[in-house]
Amino acid sequence: MAQYLSIKHQQPDALLFFRMGDFYELFFDDAVEAARILDITLTSRGEHDGKPIPMAGVPYHAAEGYLARLIKAGCRVAVCEQTESPAEAKKRGSKAIVNREIVRIVTPGTLTEEALLRPGRGRRWLPSRWGQGARKVRLPSVMSRPESSMSRPWTPRVGGHAAGLALVGTSGCRC
Repeated sequence: MAQYLSIKHQQPDALLFFRMGDFYELFFDDAVEAARILDITLTSRGEHDGKPIPMAGVPYHAAEGYLARLIKAGCRVAVCEQTESPAEAKKRGSKAIVNREIVRIVTPGTLTEEALLRPGRGRRWLPSRWGQGARKVRLPSVMSRPESSMSRPWTPRVGGHAAGLALVGTSGCRC
């Protein structure tokens, strides 16, 4: 639990999807909230300060669907992955814990995966540019981009500086 608590401390306001093998596990208040929202079983694992630790989990292969439901409910989710294999951890010692770290924060306003975006909802693209002297650039107002053109690549350069687009959700998120 020490590793979990240390990582949770990095994102205290997000539900922590903590990868353990083939599952993302949630503990403590995160487990209680996720179990309520997702209608999944709330169980317990071990004890902390003499009390059972609430636990809920979702299979790794089905995580995207559960993430979509949590985002729809207005939650922030920190996704914590194993950054080494159990075999690599054992090389450091027989009782070594697999290293993990947060690899992604998912909020209603940061979604980029088509599967997690609500179909038919407004999406806006915010043009931006970065590089030397980019701070002096005035950005145009948000522009619409038709859904049908979203799959086409766009890699422009403006005045020798890299430029890009940021997808801005307009679905009234609480992020």
